[in-house]
Amino acid sequence: MPLFTSVTIYTRRIPEMVAFYSHHFGYSAFQRPGDRIVELRPPGAGTAIYLHSASKGQKMGQVLVKLNFDVDDVHAFARAAKKRGLVFGALHDGIGYVYANAKDPSGNSISITGRTSAAARSAEFDVPYVPGS
Repeated sequence: MPLFTSVTIYTRRIPEMVAFYSHHFGYSAFQRPGDRIVELRPPGAGTAIYLHSASKGQKMGQVLVKLNFDVDDVHAFARAAKKRGLVFGALHDGIGYVYANAKDPSGNSISITGRTSAAARSAEFDVPYVPGS
């Protein structure tokens, strides 16, 4: 079965994006000689972020995607991130977990969430989807 291993973000602000994801989420940046893509690798298991230079016609932050980062304690992470210069919006109740939203330097939506941790602790997340319900 294929695995979801990476997401590509088109940006005109690659250095700022590298600094942002490295500083706030612990990613490390790699780039093969001659390659246009900068690969951000997570500090453990997780999804890589590929940064690719955007063309002039691409609008920044105009994609309907949000990058979600699972954290053990959303409140604590948000407080620590604020001290590092990343301010998340209000904490929201996601019915059994908490999440908060922010934007990266290119205007892409990001979220810190406790959903994965909550799902691992509760069978309430294992209810099959029924169309129209």
